[in-house]
Amino acid sequence: MATQTECLVPAQPQWQDMPAGEKPSFQKYRLEMFEKIKAKREAEKGNLPNDPIKVTLPDGNVKEGVKNKTTPFDIAMEISKGLANNAVVAKVNGKTWDLHRPLEGDAELELCKFDSPEGRETFWHSSAHVLGLALENRFGAHLCVGPAIDDGFYYDVYAGGNTISPSDKEDIEKYVDEVVKGKHPFERVEMSKDEALEMFKYNDFKIDVLKRKVPDGAMCTAYRCGDLIDLCRGPHLPDTGRVKAFAVMKNSSAYWQGQASNHTLQRVYGVSFPDSKELKQHLFRLEEAKKRDHRNVGPHQELFFFHELSPGSAFWLPHGARIYNKLVDFIRSEYFKRGYQEVITPNVYNLKLWEISGHAAHYKENMFIFNVEGQEFGMKPMNCPGHCLMFSMRQRSFRELPWRVADFGVLHRNELSGALSGLTRVRRFQQDDAHIFCKPEDVQGEIEDMLKFIDFVYGKFGLQYEMFLSTRPQKFIGEVAMWDEAEKQLAAALNNTGKAWKENPEDGAFYGPKIDINVFDALGRKHQCATIQLDFQLPIRFGLKYVTSAGADGGDKEERPIIVHRAILGSVERFTAILIEHLAGKWPFWLSPRQVAIVPVSQDHFAYAYEVQQVLMKEGYYVDVDDSSKTLQKKIRENQLAQYNYILVVGKEEIESKTVNVRTRDNVVHGTKSIPQLLAELRQNVVEFK
Repeated sequence: MATQTECLVPAQPQWQDMPAGEKPSFQKYRLEMFEKIKAKREAEKGNLPNDPIKVTLPDGNVKEGVKNKTTPFDIAMEISKGLANNAVVAKVNGKTWDLHRPLEGDAELELCKFDSPEGRETFWHSSAHVLGLALENRFGAHLCVGPAIDDGFYYDVYAGGNTISPSDKEDIEKYVDEVVKGKHPFERVEMSKDEALEMFKYNDFKIDVLKRKVPDGAMCTAYRCGDLIDLCRGPHLPDTGRVKAFAVMKNSSAYWQGQASNHTLQRVYGVSFPDSKELKQHLFRLEEAKKRDHRNVGPHQELFFFHELSPGSAFWLPHGARIYNKLVDFIRSEYFKRGYQEVITPNVYNLKLWEISGHAAHYKENMFIFNVEGQEFGMKPMNCPGHCLMFSMRQRSFRELPWRVADFGVLHRNELSGALSGLTRVRRFQQDDAHIFCKPEDVQGEIEDMLKFIDFVYGKFGLQYEMFLSTRPQKFIGEVAMWDEAEKQLAAALNNTGKAWKENPEDGAFYGPKIDINVFDALGRKHQCATIQLDFQLPIRFGLKYVTSAGADGGDKEERPIIVHRAILGSVERFTAILIEHLAGKWPFWLSPRQVAIVPVSQDHFAYAYEVQQVLMKEGYYVDVDDSSKTLQKKIRENQLAQYNYILVVGKEEIESKTVNVRTRDNVVHGTKSIPQLLAELRQNVVEFK
């Protein structure tokens, strides 16, 4: 088989422009091949046994069925017609399955709607096939690959000398509409590699995929919907008519297999939904996301910027540094209350450290490495190995555990330049990083405390979240009994939160189980921030031990600790980006870099404005005086748009009464207040995280 770099596509694929109004000639040939192979498979199957089978539903109910005849759709119809019509895909014994594909034996069956991860992926991948057929019919395009992605799907196609442009959007959607109205069923057929090579001999890109990914003598699957036949593992929707709402989002160029040395392709992105209302909501969210994009809001509010002379490293301007430091101080203020001790560790280590930890073997390419006096050194990409050195500096007693160490050290990771994206993917960052060295019996209590800490922090920002327990993978280190006990304690800790959580089977790291937490912003988008990771590996690699009570022989007995890795914000950079987009740049007072703007009515009132500024600044608030020559109303409006939480107007009356006239950025007038009254309100905002 060829490797990915051995592209089998000829220097110039054969191409003929398709006459207007006609369908590409390869479709007819492909359909004939499909029908022959389909008939051959059905003949080979002959009379399959129709033994009774039991189908178990998630609630424990059992339905009767017939082997090789009953489909998940049949079971859904038994339950309710509405369920059958809303189901997108089935899960049979944990694997996704076409709704109209007969069951092959006793099965545990789950019916997935669009709002499930499996349903959404199936819906969007099926929609990619619909888009592929539209691109074939419109441009005579040769299909390459068309996966579902996080927010829809795309199809890469080769269109000869044709260039697909934004002006083609409506035309493509018209062709998609024809495919959807056709309500073409998705038909699955198995075929040999040789049969597939013959069927797709007109398409050098599909030939390349077959030669690279399908072993000789193996079988593969293809799906038909209308005139389209495409190589695909599936599963798919019952028919194209389920795609009620469809939109072409954008187009771009791409390279075959992502390599610039290969052919240039046309990439068309799309998104689809079961009804037009959801599409409208999605498009609205996208527009809102553009307005909230931290890469625009950050520079506009003069929080941070990036420069080509230090790619992936943010320059935090004064107002951005205020937010950054407030976030760090917020977490730091909780450490003393929760039994953490803050430490400071080096930024640069000899590579030997990373060889001990195992990172040199698996992570070296993502580190900044340099030579010092003939030896390799590296910038630290994480804090845990340094904390292990701290633990091992002297003998530790069981009485010192749990030992909770926190570190805001600067980290560097050598991310590819093409992967850098605003504050969400950077090379230089800081984490609210902590490691807890504990005894096995401490794990549940520590996890419960961490989960309470996480809930406390996210609650202050109005962030909803979901929790997952990732359990032992197939390849793991350590004893099964230790894993089982650790997972039991993690599950108990999650249960004690009183909140719902889900399990991600076999998704833990090889060195320990973990809890992953995703937060949802104001637009419902998901972000992975907090993580709680148990680690059995680093204590072994660093030879970490603690002394327990004396052994039977009177001597010291040593045990190995468990390390718990913990972060709540994750990286401060990424969390700031999430907050900017969650809050749309409208910072709560306690976190705001622009808390108060004082607007004097005229030049005669400047002195009093500065006097009030000094009083408020001495209390630790960020206060600016607008002494521009603009009109009063314009100054008020501009300071509201600049997101000052409070706008204080001062004139003759305020000077005489030693007061301020209070407005907020939402254009609400709160009236006259004395300075002590205002200070009391500001203090209360900080205390209540408002």
